[in-house]
Amino acid sequence: MMEYKDYYKILGLTKEATQDEIKRVYRKLARKYHPDISKESNAEEQFKEVGEAYEVLKDPEKRAAYDQLVADLQAQRDFRPPPPRSGGAAHSADFDDFLANLFGQRGRGGAGGAGRVYQENGEDVHAKVSIDLEDAYRGATRSLNLRSFQQERSLNIKIPKGVKQGQHIRLQGQGSPGIGGGAAGDLYLEIAFNPHPLYRVEALDVYLELPIAPWEAALGGSVKVPTPNGAVDMKIPAGASSGRKLRLKGRGIPAQTPGDFYVTLKVVMPDTFSDKAKALYSELAREQAFNPRAGMGV
Repeated sequence: MMEYKDYYKILGLTKEATQDEIKRVYRKLARKYHPDISKESNAEEQFKEVGEAYEVLKDPEKRAAYDQLVADLQAQRDFRPPPPRSGGAAHSADFDDFLANLFGQRGRGGAGGAGRVYQENGEDVHAKVSIDLEDAYRGATRSLNLRSFQQERSLNIKIPKGVKQGQHIRLQGQGSPGIGGGAAGDLYLEIAFNPHPLYRVEALDVYLELPIAPWEAALGGSVKVPTPNGAVDMKIPAGASSGRKLRLKGRGIPAQTPGDFYVTLKVVMPDTFSDKAKALYSELAREQAFNPRAGMGV
């Protein structure tokens, strides 16, 4: 009498399981029982059982052949599924031959038994790393702690100059480790900028609201403007008003095609006025009288 292994039971699934469910459960169990990381006493045996079940059920054609075999066996009048072994199922040479045919192999272990090594590539890992805007101008190195399989590791990440918010950096082979010698996955880092007290960022362009004195607005002239890469001189045209936008070309994030740096002027009055300053403003009001609200009909 041919005996069989209930591959669905080994994976904790029913016959109605989808291929995606089979793959997802296999990944979970294979990592749970992988001898390199598992603390289970029977990890190696369980790992082989899980791998054997997956080798059959992951392939629709092999799965269909397996389902048909089980249906035929169950239809036999004298067939009774034997009690499972400690590994979760019984096994026989006849069933080995059937599995060997499924795998296109012959001989013991050819169907995913003790002689077969299972390989599964590691999964990609996605993480977010926050940097200062200044790091995008100069480049930087950041330390990142990653936790997987109850193990924590630290990576020193190189932040390239010219990186922009939302950009993904790929670190090959730094994702989850593979199973049975499979290749490790990749690590994808999404760049985020920390909030900045001065600047606002859109793609590669940087924006700053720049306070100026009333006389700077009236007379114009050169003023110092802070940028993430250091202060620069900028010319303010005479008669500038609050809200006027000026551009420093190429002073944004220094990518292959650099962004621009935009300055929005904001006229700021002093907190207090001396008597002389008040007199000067009174004289200015008489000399340069105009109604800034004329366009509003008042």
